[in-house]
Amino acid sequence: VQLQAYGGGLVQPGGSLRLSCAASGFTFDNRTIGWFRQAPGKEREGVSCISRSGGRRFYRNSVKGRFTISRDNAKNTVYLQMYSLKPEDTAVYYCAASDGSPILSTWHWESLYDYWGQGTLVTVSS
Repeated sequence: VQLQAYGGGLVQPGGSLRLSCAASGFTFDNRTIGWFRQAPGKEREGVSCISRSGGRRFYRNSVKGRFTISRDNAKNTVYLQMYSLKPEDTAVYYCAASDGSPILSTWHWESLYDYWGQGTLVTVSS
């Protein structure tokens, strides 16, 4: 089982990045995929998640309207398109897979995700 997040980098405030999460070793379209992030000195937090079919998507309030999650089940890949990036978006971003169906109150619970990838660093700075 492998989840690989990539696409991070250094970007100026107001800029954009697209993160990708490539999966292998499990039935990808049977899994909810979530994005989490951990800023220096802070706890990891849920950013967004997408259900198996892509029909349900959730976002933390601070990224709504700026981030878009999507998935391509044929490519076993989930994307996180990030616009209007802010310095406070600086963090290591992780993707994770869950066999549950996400709902509004619990989609961000780390305990629901059993496969995790390594992180990719996003730095928003001028």
